[in-house]
Amino acid sequence: MYMFLAVIAAIFVAILLVMIRLFAGPTLYDRVLAVNTFGTLTVLLLSALGFVTERPDFLDIAILYALINFVSTIAILKFFRYRGLGRGLTNTEKG
Repeated sequence: MYMFLAVIAAIFVAILLVMIRLFAGPTLYDRVLAVNTFGTLTVLLLSALGFVTERPDFLDIAILYALINFVSTIAILKFFRYRGLGRGLTNTEKG
């Protein structure tokens, strides 16, 4: 039990360091990486809390959050690369 509480404390420290990186990141990609890492640490925290409190539904929530984190990271990177989420028509597709 005490080992998992130590793990939860270590995850909180890692989240604090990631938040510092989020606000101090010199480039946009550093900030996106920090947000993705924050999401991953949140998944770990939810899983550890679910184990400590003996509630297995937290694992389902953590898996759902991991999927949302992955899709949102891909969407953010696509948005900043192409300046939009949709795909515009090229000259050959316009007919």
